[in-house]
Amino acid sequence: MSGTVIVLGANGRFGRAAVEAFSKNGWKVRAFARSWKIDASRHSGTGVQQITGDAFDANEVAEASMGCDVIINALNPPYPKWKKDLPRLTNSVISAAKKSGATVMLPGNVYNYGAGMPLNLTESTEHKPTSHKGRLRLEMEETYRRSGIQTIVLRAGDYFEQQKTGDWFGSHITGNLGKGHVMYPAALDQVHAWAYLPDFAKAMAALADKRQYFKPFEEVGFPGYGLTGQQLVDVMEEELGRKLKVKNMPWNFVRLLGLVMPQMREVMEMAYLWRVPHRIDGAKLATILPDFKATPVKAAIAQSIRS
Repeated sequence: MSGTVIVLGANGRFGRAAVEAFSKNGWKVRAFARSWKIDASRHSGTGVQQITGDAFDANEVAEASMGCDVIINALNPPYPKWKKDLPRLTNSVISAAKKSGATVMLPGNVYNYGAGMPLNLTESTEHKPTSHKGRLRLEMEETYRRSGIQTIVLRAGDYFEQQKTGDWFGSHITGNLGKGHVMYPAALDQVHAWAYLPDFAKAMAALADKRQYFKPFEEVGFPGYGLTGQQLVDVMEEELGRKLKVKNMPWNFVRLLGLVMPQMREVMEMAYLWRVPHRIDGAKLATILPDFKATPVKAAIAQSIRS
């Protein structure tokens, strides 16, 4: 059940992956971004139309979305701008969905659960955010829930992939892999939720094909890999064929930087995600997509650290 999808924020980390996944799945894709000056050919695949526009302009988003069956909200403003920008972007997307009749799909995260979250996160786990950004994410999702438009949230942990796009894995943990060491932000025995980005986008495209069976507001967990830091390091060492030195995250330094740098202050607020062990249950996704095949963890990590 393919159709036409528009990916808002197609230049971003998840937006880029969504364009590729939906295109491979037979969808006609409209890739919407503020600018294509950086790489005008990055979405030049079959059936991909590049659109330049301002996601804060509800009329522009609505016009670009007309005739679409699905709207992917891959918009993700910088942390310090969430309070101002998330409601504006949400209103633009909801307005476009109401005018086009499209289903909205969102990449969700674990911020909603808060620092008291249990080890195993399911669709029925209570949302009790303890951070400012967690509360903003919850408010955003509740706005979609109240809107009456069909909304599907696919929830995952931290992404990783081969490209370094500012994520924890590529830019921080493995940033100095060539020098023989990794930086890990937590104790090595703590479980952390990870999602291989190509798999996550592929799952979202597969869910879009089944949207007619879903409730007006549907949450689905993407299990990815629940790995301790040691398990992650072990796989990297096996792939590289050598031992790696593990360095700790300088959280005290990050805290000091937060006194003058808003972005570091926002990062510090989410440090609990590395102290509180958590993984995402995949039972619901497996029921909906019984034929979905995730990339084996060793292959995913090998691909992601390959230069």
